[in-house]
Amino acid sequence: MVGRNIFFAGGGTGGHIYPAVAAAEKILELEPSARVHFFCSSREVDAHILGQSGLEYTVLPASGFSIRPGRLIDFCTSFIRSCRIAGGLIAESKLAVVVGVGGYVAAPVCRTAYKNNVPVALMNVDIVPGRANKVIARWADEIFVQFEETKRHFAGSKAKISVVGCPLRSGFENLQPDKAIEELRLDEGKKLLLVTGASSGAANINDAVCSLLGRLDGFAGQWQIVHLTGQAHFETVKSRYGAARISHKVAGYFDDMPNLLAAADLVVGRSGAVSVAEYAAASAPSICMPYPYHKDRHQYLNAGKLVEAGAAVIVDDLPDEKERAEWLWEELEELMKNEKKRERMAEGCLNVARPDAAFVIAEQLVKGDF
Repeated sequence: MVGRNIFFAGGGTGGHIYPAVAAAEKILELEPSARVHFFCSSREVDAHILGQSGLEYTVLPASGFSIRPGRLIDFCTSFIRSCRIAGGLIAESKLAVVVGVGGYVAAPVCRTAYKNNVPVALMNVDIVPGRANKVIARWADEIFVQFEETKRHFAGSKAKISVVGCPLRSGFENLQPDKAIEELRLDEGKKLLLVTGASSGAANINDAVCSLLGRLDGFAGQWQIVHLTGQAHFETVKSRYGAARISHKVAGYFDDMPNLLAAADLVVGRSGAVSVAEYAAASAPSICMPYPYHKDRHQYLNAGKLVEAGAAVIVDDLPDEKERAEWLWEELEELMKNEKKRERMAEGCLNVARPDAAFVIAEQLVKGDF
């Protein structure tokens, strides 16, 4: 029996790639004869994640949209080239479906599919869709979203819109926090504060936490820190921990995030759509510091869903480093002292988590009932 050909298109961040990989893996469980292929960007994060997954992928030359004359020409040229490359592979395939997952790479692939009467689905996990996804919605037959509030942003689309949650990697199905504790050689008798800026790191979070290390030393008897810096910031952050008395592990990146989040008693991190879904799935109380430079403030809105459920608090990533650190310390100190509150926040995560999202999306794509 010939299986369906399912092409995922998008990338540039872990937030685009991880949900797509989760859905792809579930597709292959449901229909082993299916063929899954990714069209992705040339950024290192795409190759890193897809390389580990073992899934086939093609790097496209697409670039981001810009109105500057030189960059506009590059955008148009790379868009056309990407359409041709994607079109060649899609045209050869029978029973094909194209799934846009966000980022500028998705648009030329989805447009090519639409022009060739190939069904187009869209995965949008942020509460506010990005520019590319707003364009792709014109061509989509079905749109999968994480939040009910997202539906109004696609009101003009003819597509069916399904609120399913955010697909998460398979590690979240069988959480084993002891594995992360063992791999990082952590102290089983101490509580764990996890600091993360997602796959690329967050300089402002790094700076704020490092400036508080002297005060965090006061928790050295009960707590330990795992600080994921992002590869570009590793050396700088590592050096700032030199005099810290609180037990700590500093790393640029860590692959087993499901089990590390499950091991954490408290998380300080960004609030991208995937991060929010992962905190909830791991029942990890969180202090969310939304990325402040998006015009639509979608990370702030994402974090708000956790706050509504009693699962998180928000600390604004203020421009002034001292003010940012002071606000963070107010929340950190209280939550590190207050186990009962952390327990209530962990319970609140259950009201947000949607562990079946990858299965629901995969089932629909395999059926192909568009």
